Amino acid sequence: MVEVHHRYATVRGHRVFYRQAGPRDATTLLLLHGYPTSSRMFRRLIPRLADRFHVIAPDHIGFGHSDAPPADAFPYTFDALTDVTEAFLAELGVTRCAIYVQDYGAPIGWRLALRAPDMITAVVSQNGNGYDDGFVPDFWTPVWAYADDPGPDTEPAVRTALGLDAIRWQYLHGVDRPDLVDPDTWTYDHRDISRPGNDLAQLALFRDYATNPPLYPKLHAYFRRSQVPLLAVWGAEDLIFGPDGARAFARDLPNAEIHLVPGGGHFLLESHLDTVVGHIRGFLSRALPTTRPATTPDARTTHL
Repeated sequence: MVEVHHRYATVRGHRVFYRQAGPRDATTLLLLHGYPTSSRMFRRLIPRLADRFHVIAPDHIGFGHSDAPPADAFPYTFDALTDVTEAFLAELGVTRCAIYVQDYGAPIGWRLALRAPDMITAVVSQNGNGYDDGFVPDFWTPVWAYADDPGPDTEPAVRTALGLDAIRWQYLHGVDRPDLVDPDTWTYDHRDISRPGNDLAQLALFRDYATNPPLYPKLHAYFRRSQVPLLAVWGAEDLIFGPDGARAFARDLPNAEIHLVPGGGHFLLESHLDTVVGHIRGFLSRALPTTRPATTPDARTTHL
């Protein structure tokens, strides 16, 4: 049975919570979570990978069990979250790793890759956008409007994303078997997002999301130059980052492995864990052939 450790590191004066499992001498896999969750989204994935990989999953500042300083004490931007993640990896002595990015984890992962391209050995993107193609207009139009002109006319529309109903929707929309999704997911996420003052931190990140698409040309140049191995495994019914976001990776990475999972939504691990695990284990075994052999039977299932 795999042991998953729950630890804290002090990074730039902040406590960063992280989950860690697997042999230290194996390939490191860094798991970067999205909004509105935390490393808790990987609670069932980590044991399924830790026989073969050294898995690390931090909570971003403002999320989960990591520090959540008020918005006037910490710059809630994706650059700042990347600064903390970069320093966190240095604190743990990680100089090379594969990354799994989802939602907010994607712009953090892309910044890590642009800052230190030799660090990234492979990429798994699970509904983590890197192209304009994937933005579903009905969801993103209010976000862009708020970023362009934050104020009383645009803020109410994005504030709804902080509510329990909106967070529940993120977990359930498009999912063919919603009874597989644990209600604790949206309950705990809403509790954390609702901490006093955290609304201002989250609103700052909503505004700052507009800084991500302008980085895409540099990201695409990095893809073309590096040809980093990439797997896009995507909930095909996601109404935040649509499947065109997955297909777009092939423009710059012709060898990218792209799998659209029918009946899967934004938080694919909640309803289609076996499928995602199968794709990841197969992909990383091919992309990183020096990965430590499995010490338990491979848990892969039939790929969709």
